[in-house]
Amino acid sequence: MSQRRAGRPPDRSALREHLVAHRIAGAVATPRENNLRNIVRMCDRQEGWTFGLAVDHEWTTDEVFEVMVERVGIDPDPSRTEGPDSIDPGRTIERLDAMAERLSRAAVDRQRVMVATGHPAGVLAVHAAVAAAIEAAGATLVTPAAGWSYRTNAGAHREIRWVGGVGMVSNRGELNHTHSPRAMEAALAALRNHAEAPPDLVIADHGWAGAAGHAGIDTVGFADCNDPALFVGEAEGKISVAVPLDDNVLPHLYAPLTAYLLRDVR
Repeated sequence: MSQRRAGRPPDRSALREHLVAHRIAGAVATPRENNLRNIVRMCDRQEGWTFGLAVDHEWTTDEVFEVMVERVGIDPDPSRTEGPDSIDPGRTIERLDAMAERLSRAAVDRQRVMVATGHPAGVLAVHAAVAAAIEAAGATLVTPAAGWSYRTNAGAHREIRWVGGVGMVSNRGELNHTHSPRAMEAALAALRNHAEAPPDLVIADHGWAGAAGHAGIDTVGFADCNDPALFVGEAEGKISVAVPLDDNVLPHLYAPLTAYLLRDVR
């Protein structure tokens, strides 16, 4: 299908076609072995794979695998350990519908909203459009702790940058990919320190979303099929909506998805 501009929302059928054609859902590029390895990492509570979520249940790898089959649409055959994996495009669209309803409500109620991403090379395109649309519709963007910095375990500098109302981490010269919850934890702490209320809604991914959900904030976000933590968080009720998609295709390819997501924000 031809590319669509973000201003023209596709119908469900056209969106499904686009998601599959560009491997945002359907047969995605994420390898099966990576998905299975990250399930083990999350169950072992390895730093970087829990996304800041402290789960209530002692999840086994088999249980998390079933969550990923149900909520993402990975191949349900547990004996298959190699090759490409999948995301159910129907599930992607269904969770986009749930997110769209929540974004519309945030705009109508003029809520305080925080938008952030740990994947600036991919879904930043969606987050930037969402931030602009909900602010134009009456929501207030919350952007605390600009410039707050920390060192990664490897000693790299990271600091919070807000670009177009979207929070990310930067090494000063570049915007960086991260799974860490530390930036969101610092942003929420900054609000508390200034006697400001937490946001009514967080729209995010990776550790930005996980830390917000852990803090009890209404959180919606995006997650790839190798990011089990947010889907487990959704299963436990800590994440309101987790949309399964490949979170690192070429940014312009998310335009039809973004238009569909924002169709009722006005």
